This record gives sequence, structure tokens and C-alpha cells, in this order.
Amino acid sequence: MRFLCLFLLVASSVFAKEDKKKKVGTVIGIDLGTTYSCVGVFKNGRVEIIVNDQGNRITPSYVAFTAEGERLIGDAAKNQLTSNPENTVFNVKRLIGRMWDDFSMQQDIEYFPFKVIEKNNKPHIRLDIGAGQLKTFAPEEISAMILTKMKETAEAYLGQKVTHAVVTVPAYFNDAQRQATKDAGTIAGLHVMRIINEP
Repeated sequence: MRFLCLFLLVASSVFAKEDKKKKVGTVIGIDLGTTYSCVGVFKNGRVEIIVNDQGNRITPSYVAFTAEGERLIGDAAKNQLTSNPENTVFNVKRLIGRMWDDFSMQQDIEYFPFKVIEKNNKPHIRLDIGAGQLKTFAPEEISAMILTKMKETAEAYLGQKVTHAVVTVPAYFNDAQRQATKDAGTIAGLHVMRIINEP
């Protein structure tokens, strides 16, 4: 993972230098993983993998809602998986950019404790967001919550607003999955400068 983040951040600094016409500020690198995500920045001549609010360099790619309506992301969401599995989302990368009739996606959803439904021929996730209120989320929205967490982690470390990022995806991702990941970045308030393959 460290090599991946190093590659990602060096690439992001190069892309930022290439864009001389407009100021982009600090470009962060996000490894949006199926199980864990991390964020880093190229600063003072070296790559810094940024620790989250729990003191960890990696953050679980989990999103959950409590019975009281609180949204949890990362470690807190993963910690409630056993007590609230139907409202804890993980492995969302297995859904993003896929069509409902995708065979491998259909196999994956058989093992998810949360409810995956069809909407506009795409998978969506239905969750109780508190007090029995059901809400349907696109996979891009769930990924955006994780990206937002990574963005906020970087902003807390840097002490400044972050608007640009480079995000990794698996090499096997097709164009629809890459675009959906980019859309998730937009929802998170990030201009995704590049989607690059995980090495």
C-alpha cells in the first residue's frame, strides 16, 4: 500500500505542475480501496501518508447509519458491523459503475447483509438512516462519503481546503466504473484530475 500511495502522490504532484494555467492548490492522492482507503500528499520533498482521526494511516471503506440517524464513516462504521449489519455498507467498489444484470455483481450481493435493490437498471443500496426512515443511495454516493472522509483527513493535516485529487482504481475497472468513481469525487467536492490504475 505504501508503494501505491507513493506512486499516486508523485503522479499527483507532476499533474499539478503540468496545470500551469490555473492554481489548483495541493493535490491529494487517494487510494480508494475495497476494504481500506488512505490519503496522502507530497510535501517537503517526500510523501506523507496522512493519519486519520483514530491515528491510523488506513481507514476502513465502511459507511453506516445508527438507529439515532448518525452517519458513521471509517473505523466507527466498521465497529458497528456486527451489531447493525443491515445498515453498514462495505465493498461498495463491487457495485460502483455496474449494471443490475452483471453476473459477478449479482453473486457479490448475495453475501451482503445490507439491502441492494435495482433502480434504473443499476444497483442501489437501501438503508435505514434512523427512526425507521429508509433511504436509497447510489454506490457513487457511498463512495463519495468515503472520499469526503479522506478529503477532510487531508484538510485537517494540511490546514487548508483541498479541491483536487488523483484517485486509484483497479486496472480491471471499465470506463463506466472509472466514470462512476470520478462522479463520486465530484459529489465529494473534489475535482478528480486523474483516475489511475492501482499498480
